[in-house]
Amino acid sequence: MIKVAFYDAKEYDKASFEKYGAQHDMQFRFFDTKLNEDTVDLSKGSDAVCVFVNDSVTAEVIEKLYEYGVKILALRSAGYNNVDVKAAFGKVHVVHVPAYSPYAVAEHAMALLLTSIRRIHKAYNRTREFNFSLSGLTGFDLHGKTVGVIGTGKIGRIFIDICRGFGMKIIAYDAFPAENSGIEYVELDELFQRSDIISLHCPLTEQTRHLIGEKAIGKMKKGVVIVNTSRGGLIDAEALLKGIKDRKIGAACLDVYEEEADIFFEDRSGHILDDELLSRLISMPNVIVTSHQAFLTEDALNNIAETTVRNILSYFENDGICDNELCYRCGNIDKCRKERQERCF
Repeated sequence: MIKVAFYDAKEYDKASFEKYGAQHDMQFRFFDTKLNEDTVDLSKGSDAVCVFVNDSVTAEVIEKLYEYGVKILALRSAGYNNVDVKAAFGKVHVVHVPAYSPYAVAEHAMALLLTSIRRIHKAYNRTREFNFSLSGLTGFDLHGKTVGVIGTGKIGRIFIDICRGFGMKIIAYDAFPAENSGIEYVELDELFQRSDIISLHCPLTEQTRHLIGEKAIGKMKKGVVIVNTSRGGLIDAEALLKGIKDRKIGAACLDVYEEEADIFFEDRSGHILDDELLSRLISMPNVIVTSHQAFLTEDALNNIAETTVRNILSYFENDGICDNELCYRCGNIDKCRKERQERCF
């Protein structure tokens, strides 16, 4: 039996993972706590560890996992900026779920956008109090507007398809443009200058951290709407707040936040929120914040569990070879074992 330590477990995770685990003689030990240097000892006796976006998999944590005999770290997400992949190389294999449901995230991005520009959230609150006034609810048409999409992986391209259905003009930026896609690619500065709406669909790396900052916001149209369903660190939250207060940014739709790790996924309604910046953003009438829920559909949860279980099985049943293993660029370009379908180490 394969024993898996499952960190940051929520009730909505358990059913699908238990279902697929039972089919493959895999036992999950669910922990409410997040993985970090203080909780890594809970993984003792496990063959694998399963983590989510706000678990902190530092070099120190990886060293402990290696010491405890953990063979594989399975991310139940696409992003992996919370994992020191370099430190893991040679010690613990790291796998992820590259495409659990790109439709879920792209559709949530559009849901946030529509809610914001048509004031749906405000109308909902009003009518619950039998206030049927239309004052202050004027929005604008999406048809004919220019949307700038940063990142054209699966999620970004699906979002583009949705925008096309609304009759929007689409421009995009990606460090690695999709070939033969029919997408009009432009440089970032041009995207900032031309876009009525900007939607982020790129990973968080050292190159993309604070991609949207004071300098970038200064180049944007007055009244621009910013949508982020990717990673909070793509946006400098202080610069975003300043842009909103200066009336430069017309609206912000955020499913992620840079300092969300100790806030999101938990009920904080009975507590005073210590994060003053997030409190101020939420208080703004033109800001919508959801708590990293873009992925949260039954379809996505099922796909995440199925793919994660298969990723773990591949290590133990396929000599450690997994198509979804994250590759640390070790420098062996001409002798890449992963490309030759061999274990990296």
